[in-house]
Amino acid sequence: MSEQILQGPDWDLLSSYAGLLTLAVSCIYAGSFGSLPGPKKLKDDDSNADKEYEDEEEDGDITERMSSEDAYLFPILGSVVLFSLYLVVKFLGTEWINLLLGWYFSLAGVGAVWKSLTSCVRSIVGERAWKAFDRFELTQKSKGRSEVLLSWRTPSVALLPFSAAPSIVYRLAESKSVLTLMANTLAIAFCFTSLTLLKLDSFKTGSILLGGLFLYDIWWVFGTEVMVKVATSLDVPIKLLWPKSLLFSGERGYTMLGLGDVVIPGVFIALALRYDFVKAGRPRTSYAKPYFTAAIIAYVLGLTTTMVVMHTFKAAQPALLYLSPACVLSFVFTGLARGELQTAWAWSDEPEEGGRDDQRKKE
Repeated sequence: MSEQILQGPDWDLLSSYAGLLTLAVSCIYAGSFGSLPGPKKLKDDDSNADKEYEDEEEDGDITERMSSEDAYLFPILGSVVLFSLYLVVKFLGTEWINLLLGWYFSLAGVGAVWKSLTSCVRSIVGERAWKAFDRFELTQKSKGRSEVLLSWRTPSVALLPFSAAPSIVYRLAESKSVLTLMANTLAIAFCFTSLTLLKLDSFKTGSILLGGLFLYDIWWVFGTEVMVKVATSLDVPIKLLWPKSLLFSGERGYTMLGLGDVVIPGVFIALALRYDFVKAGRPRTSYAKPYFTAAIIAYVLGLTTTMVVMHTFKAAQPALLYLSPACVLSFVFTGLARGELQTAWAWSDEPEEGGRDDQRKKE
């Protein structure tokens, strides 16, 4: 019997894996619901049971979607950026690139935390109370028309100073535990913001994206030292961290998960939730979420498999090697089981121009 068996399981390490898994799934869950289209406002002049709805775009909501062409280019552009960072780290060192990227992500983090806090408060107070607050707009005139660039409500302005706090503490703190907490705060905000703004236009696009990054991850992790070198050299909030300790001590180090392993599968899972939402007729209350539920379960199983293999072989693993096929297969099996795979594959998550009837025509 080995010494490890005699000693029993390493509960500190297992708790770290469980914590990291919970953190990643929570980010995806919150971001997926944050990606849902805003509530529709009933037209005052329509009293029929099957009423049309009109969009109220506000707070800088982005309606553009990632297309199949974008998905094909994504791994290529990602490879260029990753290899460029590797060359910088290898030949110029990490000090100045960490300083530059640290300031960049700190400034970007203010916006990410601001949007996350605003979404949280908006969800808590409810749409009716939220829309009762004063609204401010930043507009520009183009060709005789006014175009809204930014809009926000009164609570958003009040939240701005609090949104800057994590970035300020991250830049000034010297304690490792405080730095880790602030880095995680910023990383979570980046995840949520990315999932609410980066939207796929179809399951076909999502499958292309996950397939391309499946190959991308395998090559840069197994084929070269590039991915591991960059991930371990850059001290910026682009990864989720969890201490290898039940007492949250950082003495043994941390388990980590890159934000790409959360955001990339997350945008596919968010798409699945939006599909469930549209199929249910944009309900205001609870509704069935078969595709979303299947995708979340697949993500948990895929990430658990990643951790088990990594722990067993004591080597870094490309998480998308397991997460990409898990997410795509969850969609395929759910579609087949419900007899609607062809319909779901042909569905396009384009911004609605009309009401509920228009969406039914698209389906």
